[in-house]
Amino acid sequence: MTRRDLLLSACGFPGFALAGLAATETRQGLHHPAKAKSVIFLYMDGGPSQMDTFDPKPRLRAEHGKPLPMKVPDTQFNDNGNIFGSPWEFKQYGQSGIPVSELFPHVAQCVDDLAIVRSMVSDHSEHTAANYLLHTGFGLQGRPSMGAWTTYGLGSASKELPGFVVLDGGLIPAGGMDNFGSGFLPAAFQGTLFRRGAMPIANIERREASPDLQRKKLDLLSTLNQGVAAKLGSSSEIDAAMANFELAFKMQSAVPELANIASETPATRALYGLDDPATEVFGRECLLARRLVERGVRFVQCITPKVAGADRWDQHGRLVKGHTDNARTVDKPIAGLLKDLKSRGLLNETLVLWGGEFGRTPQSQGTDPEKMGRDHNPFGYTMWLAGGGVKGGTIHGSTDEYGYYVAEGKVHVHDLHATMLHLLGVDHKRLTFRWSGRDMRLTDVHGEVVKEILA
Repeated sequence: MTRRDLLLSACGFPGFALAGLAATETRQGLHHPAKAKSVIFLYMDGGPSQMDTFDPKPRLRAEHGKPLPMKVPDTQFNDNGNIFGSPWEFKQYGQSGIPVSELFPHVAQCVDDLAIVRSMVSDHSEHTAANYLLHTGFGLQGRPSMGAWTTYGLGSASKELPGFVVLDGGLIPAGGMDNFGSGFLPAAFQGTLFRRGAMPIANIERREASPDLQRKKLDLLSTLNQGVAAKLGSSSEIDAAMANFELAFKMQSAVPELANIASETPATRALYGLDDPATEVFGRECLLARRLVERGVRFVQCITPKVAGADRWDQHGRLVKGHTDNARTVDKPIAGLLKDLKSRGLLNETLVLWGGEFGRTPQSQGTDPEKMGRDHNPFGYTMWLAGGGVKGGTIHGSTDEYGYYVAEGKVHVHDLHATMLHLLGVDHKRLTFRWSGRDMRLTDVHGEVVKEILA
């Protein structure tokens, strides 16, 4: 067997299929005391409607069916009808008395843990560009994702799992895997996609007769590499490949154990909605997210699952059915995650983000009440944060009376990224990587920490 053959077969993996999975040590470290150790991003693919979820607008109800009395920009489809009042009721919850739509009865019970930002803005009204901005801080593909920047800055606290994990619900967002890529950062920081099943990662099944035999092959390969390095000098590519193999060897035991949720109590499984087909997929994502941060994974993203008959949260038509189905799918699992993290003492050190790439317009697309939807709106929408140093039971910013534009407290996506990094103990202006002749960062040359939502 040649040295190359041994390298390719030592762990039973085809080639460098696990490039990017190597555990990473701290690169830049903390700039100030951290409030959060990990991030869980609950990504609502397609853009939920702010005035139907967490930003009630009574005026829309009062003027339903009338022309919108304001100048509006071009929208994605320029199919803008009259004012569309929310089909859902809002009620106040918790000690904070924050109103939440009936779409989210379970999350509403956790409202005192949420910092609801009603004044988000994006630069783009098209899914792919808006996704790139949300995930990477830039509206074109090729930049490192916020998960990659997080692991680049802080490393991974886990020696058996990747630092950045993406949990696939069956529908990859517009823009594809570049939303989770490492861009110009080393490949070790890209997101690792975990699919459903007992072995969520391809190509790490053990093919040797025993772990002991595989361990001996890895040790032999390491010895050969050390000999070559002593004569010819070290190779960063070979070192990285060996790190991948070592991590993958550990993952062959760690990943099946992680994915096996049979050890969870019936009460915990019910809390996440695993006993209901409507909530089982996202419930499993949320439960795995908790198990991942427990094991030291730095950044976890849960992707909205595919719902039959609905195009993500992107309801240009049939808003009532689409938003109802999507909310039913995620509401109980999200509340279960927040409650479970809190009961285990993990919420204080885990930052939870919720939201999509933009919001929706206050006027309707279409005129048939059964088929009306809403177009894209990047000028004023809602996201929320919980745990990890966030001041719960608060509302930041506002939109106008129709929910179209930010009226006060504007928070750009860059500001969201700056705040996230701040809670992780990182100064977004100092987390940089030299590329293309300048020091690059997640927030580019923008971004301010939203201090009003910090505990």
